[in-house]
Amino acid sequence: MLNKGKEKMFLVTNDDGIEAKGLKELADVMRSFGKVVVVAPAEPQSGMSHAITVKLPLRIRKISEKDGVALYKCYGTPVDCVKIACNHLLPEKPDLLVSGINHGSNSSTSVFYSGTMGAALEGSINEVPSIGFSLLNLDHDADFSAARIYIQRIVRAVLDNGLPKSVCLNVNIPDAREDEIKGIKFCRQNRGYWCEEFDQRTDPHGRNYYWLTGSFHNSEPDAVDTDEWALARNYVSIVPLHIDLTSYETLRKLDSWKLENNP
Repeated sequence: MLNKGKEKMFLVTNDDGIEAKGLKELADVMRSFGKVVVVAPAEPQSGMSHAITVKLPLRIRKISEKDGVALYKCYGTPVDCVKIACNHLLPEKPDLLVSGINHGSNSSTSVFYSGTMGAALEGSINEVPSIGFSLLNLDHDADFSAARIYIQRIVRAVLDNGLPKSVCLNVNIPDAREDEIKGIKFCRQNRGYWCEEFDQRTDPHGRNYYWLTGSFHNSEPDAVDTDEWALARNYVSIVPLHIDLTSYETLRKLDSWKLENNP
């Protein structure tokens, strides 16, 4: 691990914004492990996935530093926060990047839209061990007491065992008391999709506008090795993710197409 022999340093970020309760809870948990640097979006950035700021200048402002926690506000996306922290703000790579605690689930295909997991994946791109944490509760004042206990266990396990290069963990925690959570399951990502709908409305000027709505469809509700199955039964789900999206099985089959090199 980095910083061997010194106090460990942890980068904390999120997509719900600098004022989110989940961020404050996560920073507090991480302080028990070492020095904490929080770099979080100035405003909520849910659904930003791996977006970065390229058409506007990126600004960052230090809010405070006390009791081993430095707090920075970044006027950009979650991935912007990770990039500017790792490439400008921090003197060296952190020992671990943690993103969250997200207010709401990031299981199944939601991971593709998630700013929380976008930040964790960006950490893995930078070869920083990274974890994204989410609680299945959208309330801005959600109870994170059980989540804190499991986060401590998982962080300690990652620090003790490490993670493969370019791999991060997607951790989802049921909205339940500690005595109601049955334990932890290592899972694969569920195959599901969002059935999107657009609620059409009309503004005072007679112009149409739309709100995205919809519901999640679980394509494999009986598959016992998925994150959705685990969460539905009050298990904490842990899905290892990597940045290589190549379908290797399909890649091997494409050789049989025998396409010409030239059109």
